[in-house]
Amino acid sequence: MELNDRVPATIAADALLGLLLPFWQIVIGIVIVIFVIGASVRLAGRGRSRMNTAILVTGATLLGVVLLGVLSSIR
Repeated sequence: MELNDRVPATIAADALLGLLLPFWQIVIGIVIVIFVIGASVRLAGRGRSRMNTAILVTGATLLGVVLLGVLSSIR
């Protein structure tokens, strides 16, 4: 292989995507934060009882995810 040989297009494309990956992660994160804030404002506008239900459901889901993580790491 010569040092002055052409770089295959697939390697060049992978390098470009590697440089853009952090940017896209930031964009996706910002979009998710915007949607979560919007959903929270809408949920808060619906009243106290729905907020309590949402908090209980979210807490139960979080505990379930933690329990699955602990059970899967016991191996």
